[in-house]
Order: sequence, then C-alpha cells, then structure tokens
Amino acid sequence: MDDSGGSGQPSPGTDEPTPADAQPRDAAKGDPSVGHDTDAPTAPTDEAPADDTGETPDTGNSGRHDRVIEDVDSTHAGETVSREQEDGSGPTGPAPVPEHEPEHEDEPEATSSGDHPDSHPDRTLAHSGAKPQPPQRPESPRGGLLMGRPFGVPVYVAPSWFLVAALITWVFGGQLDRVLPELGAARYLVALFFAVAFYASVLVHELAHTIAALRFKLPVRRIQLQFFGGVSEIEKEAETPGREFWLAFVGPLLSLVLAGIFYVAMQPVEPGTVPGVLLAGLMISNLIVAAFNLLPGLPLDGGRMLRAVVWKITGKPMSGTIAAAWVGRALAVSVLIGLPLLTQSGALGSTAEDSVGMDTVTDALLAAILAAIIWTGAGNSLRMARLREHLPELRARNLTRRAVPVETDTPLSEALRRANAAGARALVVVDSDGNPLSLVREAAIVGVPEHRRPWVAVSGLAQDLTDGMRVSAELAGEDLLDVLRATPATEYLVVEETGEIYGVLSAADVERAFVKAMARPN
Repeated sequence: MDDSGGSGQPSPGTDEPTPADAQPRDAAKGDPSVGHDTDAPTAPTDEAPADDTGETPDTGNSGRHDRVIEDVDSTHAGETVSREQEDGSGPTGPAPVPEHEPEHEDEPEATSSGDHPDSHPDRTLAHSGAKPQPPQRPESPRGGLLMGRPFGVPVYVAPSWFLVAALITWVFGGQLDRVLPELGAARYLVALFFAVAFYASVLVHELAHTIAALRFKLPVRRIQLQFFGGVSEIEKEAETPGREFWLAFVGPLLSLVLAGIFYVAMQPVEPGTVPGVLLAGLMISNLIVAAFNLLPGLPLDGGRMLRAVVWKITGKPMSGTIAAAWVGRALAVSVLIGLPLLTQSGALGSTAEDSVGMDTVTDALLAAILAAIIWTGAGNSLRMARLREHLPELRARNLTRRAVPVETDTPLSEALRRANAAGARALVVVDSDGNPLSLVREAAIVGVPEHRRPWVAVSGLAQDLTDGMRVSAELAGEDLLDVLRATPATEYLVVEETGEIYGVLSAADVERAFVKAMARPN
C-alpha cells in the first residue's frame, strides 16, 4: 500500500489570531524600516543568557523549528482542502525589539493587513543583492539499505525487513517439512528464496503506485520495504478524486495480476515439487496482499479508494478522509478480535485442536500488530489531512517581522534604539552599500546584559547569510516549509522578487502560526 500517514500533532483549542490594530510608527530620521506595521507578539524567550564575551549558547529554537518542519516532512500522500487566508501585504510589525530583556509570556499571533509595502515611504533602502534561490530538496533521511533507484525513486530495505524475512523463512520452512520432508535442512534455503520473492512482489505493488504517481506529476520521495509490506512515500495529494482512486487501485491490481501470472506458471509444473510449492505460495500470498489492501479503511489502498468515492460524492476531500479513517479504525478493532477467532474456529484452514498453545499466542500477537498498524495509520491520515488543510495559511509575507538595516560596527544599544524607533523587531547587518551580510539573532540579543550593549557590535551577534536563508516573500504553505527544511535556521531574510529586503522571518513565528492554525476547528 502507498503511505498516507504522518506525525503532525494537532493542538486542541479554537483560538483565533487577534486582528492587527496598531499603526506603524515613524522611523527616526535616517533610520529606514520595512513595510507596514501591525501589532503582534514578542516571541517568548527561554534562551540561556550569553557569557561576558557576548557568545550565546544554543537556545533550542532550531529544535522547535525542526519539529514543525518534520511534521510536513513525514507528509506522504495526505488530504488537502485548500483554504486561503487574506493576503496581508506588509511584514508583521510586532512589539519593538526590547532594549530590556522581555518577559517570558505568550501573546496571540497577529497577521498583517494593509497596503502593499511599496506604497510606504519608510521601506528599507537596503537591497539583498541577490534574488531568492529556488528551494533545494533536502536529502531524504535514509530508510535502510539502498537497493536501487527505479524511475529515479530510491528503494530502501528497512532493518525490520530482515526480521520478517527470518520469520517467513522459519514459518514457511516448517510448512515445507510437512510437504517436502526429503529436503531436510535445505528447506530453509527454499523458504528464504520464497521470502525474497514475496517481497519482490510487494516491490512491484509499490512500483505500481509510484509509476501512477509520476504519471500524475506527483513527486515520490522513496519506496521502503519494511515489516508487513512496503510504503510508497508520495509527497503530494492527487488533484481529483478520480486520480486518487486510480492511484490507490493500481497496487492491488498489480498484485492480482502477479497472482494470475503465478497461477498460469503453475499449470505445467508438477505438484509436490519445489517449483510447484513456490509458485503456489507466491500466488496465494499475492492474493492475500491484494485482498488485504482492498479493505475499505485508511491507511490501506481500499481506504484511499473509499476516500476518493466520498470525495467525489461530497466534493470535500476532508469528508472522504474522515469517513475512510473511521472505517479504518473499525477495521482495526475487527482484526484484533476477529482474526484469532477465525483461526480458532478453523475457518482459515486449521482445526480447532491445532489452534492451541503457542499457535494461539502467535495469532493473537499477529492480530494485535496488524490492528495497531491500521489504527495508527488511520489516525495519522486524519492528522495529516488536517495539517495540509491549514498549510496555505502559513505565508512568509504575513509572518515576516519588520527589520532595520545596521552596519557591522553599530553598537547593539544603538541598533536597538533604531529598531524601537522604527517599530521593528529584527536587525539586518549590511555593508556600506546596503547589501545584507547577516542577521542578528534574537536569542543573542537577549543574552547580552543591558549594561554591556553599548560596547557590543551587532556583527558579533549575527549569523552569516547563506543562499538558503534568503526566502521569497511570495512563499506559502508547503513551498515555504520546504525552504525552511532545506536550510534549518532560527531567522531568514525575506526578500521581494526584485531582490529588495522585505523583512526577517523567525522560525519560532512559523511554529506558533502553525500550532495556532492546527488548533482551529475545521
């Protein structure tokens, strides 16, 4: 089955952002600022103070940023309802950069609204000197042993596969001892070959999803073979319910085709031989894979097919996700209770007398694992659908802080005075020509005692700019998070398409906006 799970954790609550109501303050003469100013919170600070040298220890902000980005990085084939928010035109102008250490308190997020920043005379005169670069896809975390790149998609074998391969070898080897006792110990080599051939069939199943996704212009991050099957990590959602249906259906369809191929191949082979037993086993296993994945509950392929049908009927992808996810949870409970009962009743081919002792424990354990996988996958599908529904609300332009340019030798106290006068919350270090060189870290400012600020230059508290730290003001949603994930940092320089500085984007602000958006009701 292709994967539609994730790890995004929605936060409960219905808090709405407080509307912006503050007016921009005039910059001090000769102190240009950025964009349109609105009232927004000062970021909570829990950073450790710097020592007397001005050095600031790692504050953990990037860790919080990583958690937000990873929520989307684990996005596979999620569920999206595009919900646009009003496009504010200027960077947010929250409370000015404090000359005193701020209190540790949470305040509501605000989004900017107003005229386009080009219409403001207090816009910064500094120029970035370079247009933002398109985001580079960060290297995907390895999922085990790389086996190849069919169609340009990496295929990994997870460590858990070796465990299940050993289990299949042991179980199938025991069955071969009853069918072909003359094999002796060689039966385990035959069983190992069956395990590898079975997972090759699973790979074909996943490749079917991958080819369909690529045909529909959907990026596929990787294929992973793991415990209980495989996962095709499709990064985008299909645009229509019809495409969603076919994208899910091609996997079980290929498993059915493989079962048919193995059945045809069995006909000329003499029963009771090694080839005959292997072909029969592969035929049955592919039928089981197809039937299991056609069950109508997320995260199985049948669940995605059900989602597509409900999406088509209601016109709402989220309605399809909710229906298929709850069916998936009901399916998990049914597997947990029903599979051991079916085994003990003899409905699966064994007699009730055989289904005692260790076999009963094994069946119950297998049912529990399957039920847990289905239940967890259904829950992840719901969370990822909600996450993707709110992603369009994350806009770089709305979340950007007003910034003022300062030269490298400017004392921190003077830089803060200019920022306060301009109603800004960020400092951009520029050269004599106004080209940005680095960003002054908010955590570093907090770490400098007030009495030392006149003697500390801003350049000593700044992080040098890299290409990945230049963010387009037009980015939003997944595109914005892709850029932040590609270059983890605590602050980013936001620039217009012309290369002109628009402001500074804080990863902490993105996280707070993300959590607040996730807390809103659908």
